[in-house]
Amino acid sequence: MKQVAAAVIIDARGMVTGWSEGARRLTGHRAEDVVGRPATGLLAENPPPSAMTGLTGVVALRHRDGHRVEIAVSACPVLGEDGASRGFVVTALPEPPPPRPQPVAERPASLERAIRQASVSMSALDTNQRYLWLNEAACDLMGATEQDLIGQFYGDTNLVPDDRISQGFLRKLRQVVRTATPVRYETFGKDANDGREYAWSLEIWPVRDDRGAITSVGIAAFDNSEQHWSRRRLALLNEAAATIGTTLDVVRTAEELVELVVPRFADFVSVDLLDWVLGADEPPAAPAEEVVLHRVAHGSGNEGTPEAVIPLGAKDTYPPSTPPVRAMAEGRAVLVNVGEQAFDDWVAERNAREPVGRPYRQGVHSMVTVPLRARGTILGVAVFLRITRPDPYTEDDVTLAEELASRAAVCVDNARRFARERSTALALQHSLLPRGLPGQAAVEVAHRYLPCGSVAGIGGDWFDVIPLSGSRVALCVGDVVGHGIQSSATMGRLRTAVRTLADVDLPPDELLTHLDDLVTHLADEEDEEDVAEVGATCLYAVYDPVSRRLTLASAGHPPPAVLAPGGVAELIEVSAGPPLGVGGLPFEATELQLPEGSLLALYTDGLIEDRDRDIDHATAELCRALNLPGASLDAVCDAVLKTVLPEQPGDDVALLLARTHALGAGRVATWDVPPDPAHVAVTRQAAMEQLAAWGLDEETFVTELVVSELVTNAIRYGEPPIQLRLIRDRALIVEVSDGSSTSPHLRRAHAYDEGGRGLLLVAQLTQRWGSRQTGTGKTIWAEQPLPAE
Repeated sequence: MKQVAAAVIIDARGMVTGWSEGARRLTGHRAEDVVGRPATGLLAENPPPSAMTGLTGVVALRHRDGHRVEIAVSACPVLGEDGASRGFVVTALPEPPPPRPQPVAERPASLERAIRQASVSMSALDTNQRYLWLNEAACDLMGATEQDLIGQFYGDTNLVPDDRISQGFLRKLRQVVRTATPVRYETFGKDANDGREYAWSLEIWPVRDDRGAITSVGIAAFDNSEQHWSRRRLALLNEAAATIGTTLDVVRTAEELVELVVPRFADFVSVDLLDWVLGADEPPAAPAEEVVLHRVAHGSGNEGTPEAVIPLGAKDTYPPSTPPVRAMAEGRAVLVNVGEQAFDDWVAERNAREPVGRPYRQGVHSMVTVPLRARGTILGVAVFLRITRPDPYTEDDVTLAEELASRAAVCVDNARRFARERSTALALQHSLLPRGLPGQAAVEVAHRYLPCGSVAGIGGDWFDVIPLSGSRVALCVGDVVGHGIQSSATMGRLRTAVRTLADVDLPPDELLTHLDDLVTHLADEEDEEDVAEVGATCLYAVYDPVSRRLTLASAGHPPPAVLAPGGVAELIEVSAGPPLGVGGLPFEATELQLPEGSLLALYTDGLIEDRDRDIDHATAELCRALNLPGASLDAVCDAVLKTVLPEQPGDDVALLLARTHALGAGRVATWDVPPDPAHVAVTRQAAMEQLAAWGLDEETFVTELVVSELVTNAIRYGEPPIQLRLIRDRALIVEVSDGSSTSPHLRRAHAYDEGGRGLLLVAQLTQRWGSRQTGTGKTIWAEQPLPAE
């Protein structure tokens, strides 16, 4: 019974009648607490039905302190004289002891061989950093046999170079001996023999004897080069996402690819694009027989990139058998190494064409050519070369090169498309803006237009100078919401509408009301998604050199600035109406008298508004620049742009400067005409005398006829007061005003009609004629050209 751990006697009724000391140690229950009680009270759970019929098994008991105890038991029945069962003797055997470890001396030879032949480099050094033991992988790593290394000091320069890596490893060895703590040491460097880059992870731990004293240091070295290169490739790819395509410029995008990969991935890189990529054309329908590529970027580790055969900006024709053309034709990367016919022919051709760079190409041994393809279209090719780096390109490198080229190709295509759209929008806008401002004497003008250089594209800013009747002139600036071709087209429609409404000679506030209706109609014509993009601001001003009055109205546009002679530039207080397209809100006109020689500045919001600038500060800078003394208008334009604008404007800028002139009393003659036909001759005679005083005798015949017809019509069909005014400007202007708002119109007189030919004669004899509404009626006017003074 020495092997029995515990014994319990249970009678036929299931009552405990015997309890051993071993049972007490296993369960914690004393005999006096258990004997005479049911055995089921000791169970932690109800036993399964199979356990009730079996004589061996595992039962779960509840220890006296409450925790669960599982015990393997065996039951032996107790029989009476009649053979009937009187109970059971239940015994529990002790757990077998754990196996005794074998001593080191008894270690199987297979274990020794496994460690010695392990692919992981393993070695042991004593506390003075001298080799005690090395496996085969460690010997291969050190380039010596175990017999040569045993007893040698690790820092011996005959074994390892005296460099940063070796010194760092030696410090880690001493640290483990000093602190008795395991350490991990990560290293990266070039192999002294082949010059290739390797990454190692070393586990260094203290080795103790039976008394716990450190007797040596164990080392296990893991080659992490592949993982290290994979991390570097991933880091390079992540960096490409942030550094390639920062601008919408084709050439700059190619340069960013070169700057990223040299020298981290390649010793020399070139990027060549097809000719049409650099222009505004679409790709050709069929590929040309000869592939002509345009060198847009290249780079190397040597200053000036002496390895390059093709200079920047030059073109080159590539034969079909060359790796770049193969890559473009097959649509995939082509990897060639030294010794392959295609590679050797390529290098020989390069050396023959440009022998000066031959010494720098010495040692080139691996090349990857990758097509630049975006949206299914080949744009060009990138060439990656390794010269000084000893590792040839691998398939993983080819995959990385394809990813980098794909990123660059998409950015190049985006830049190309942006340049094409920008060029189209700019050409459209230039065709819609006034190329040469019309001649007029009311103001002297100068203007500047700067298209937006941001990724948003060309905007819809415009300006115009429109000669009006009576020597007046209209000045207009406007800005369409949004950017791109759509905004430029909308700008052209609005500018045409302003000119049409100006020909009707509407006052500024009425003109803006009609223009607002037009913008609303344009929005109704657009798709629902584009309605919000149809909107504009506009400032329209009319200057009269005779009265020297300026009348202007604004539709959500910045107010103009004015500089009176001898004064200080300031903004004009204008009633700011709603932007065009809002609809239903009125516009108010503002009038002011200007001294002769006043300077007006009309501009779009791109001049003063920017998210990084304060508008009040910008307008103050504008006024300060207008105060430039004695400068021409062109010089003032340049000074305003230089002073107010940042280096990179975020929006289009239109600037229109106008210096006012005045027509003195000597160039204007006015007569009040009584509403009596008898006074037509008197008025006509007074006009002829005025022409004679001006020395315009050659214009007498036509002017006499025009004055007679217009005054007669005013007396016959108009209402008083009637007034005749002659203006001598660049043209001779005859104006007849009356109190009626009914506008005249041409009509064709029949052969026997006595009247109806007056206005037709006026239209035939003068350069142009028309009518305009005034506050008290209307004015009929006609202009005759005058010889240049």
